[in-house]
Amino acid sequence: MDARTTPALLYLDGVSVAFDGFRALNELSLTIAPGEMRAIIGPNGAGKTTMMDVVTGKTRPDSGEVTFDGTHDLTRLDEAAIAVLGIGRKFQKPTVFDSHTVLDNLRLALRGDRRASRAIVWRETGAERERIDAVLSTIRLGDLRENLAGNLSHGQKQWLEIGMLLAQDLKLLLVDEPVAGMTDAETEQTAELLKIINRDKTVVVVEHDMTFVRALGVKVTVLHEGSVIAEGSIDQVSENERVVEVYLGR
Repeated sequence: MDARTTPALLYLDGVSVAFDGFRALNELSLTIAPGEMRAIIGPNGAGKTTMMDVVTGKTRPDSGEVTFDGTHDLTRLDEAAIAVLGIGRKFQKPTVFDSHTVLDNLRLALRGDRRASRAIVWRETGAERERIDAVLSTIRLGDLRENLAGNLSHGQKQWLEIGMLLAQDLKLLLVDEPVAGMTDAETEQTAELLKIINRDKTVVVVEHDMTFVRALGVKVTVLHEGSVIAEGSIDQVSENERVVEVYLGR
């Protein structure tokens, strides 16, 4: 395949990464279509985190092709340049500003001029206010906008961080284990939240919780030892002999 002839938003082909002789990624090939939501699963050490590190520019691959939106070679760009293209990542542990309100966390995340001179005279525009109101509605924290982020529950902090990505008007969201530590009710609400976001954003979800992955109802890619070993629906991959052997256990 060639990224120039495929309608992929994210295209990885033959990507390998080694750390001190350990192959974290081994000829990994993966294609994410515009508007798709994909779940990535796999045992510890499968390469899930390294894959996200490569896409966001944190790790430079030893070989292979990583293309975004058909034209951008991500292997030649740093993290800041990749973020500007519209790729955002939510880490497993929430990284919100606890001493700021929910509203101010979203304001800080807004895409725009970050020069000190601009910050000194910053005034929220009507468009920015509308964007923040829309994000608050999506993440269901509108009634808590004036609350300090540090006072939110674990699940609410996860939603706020997802909201901070939405405030940046991204094209691709990489979401790492969003329901880790959540209650069953919060897990269910997070599945619904990601489905809503997926209406106009491309989303890649890395997760261990199989019940949550099933609730997403999306195509699943299974990684093992840095390579794809299966793809399909959750039912299809759950019945795959190789997946059962290396991940689900017997």
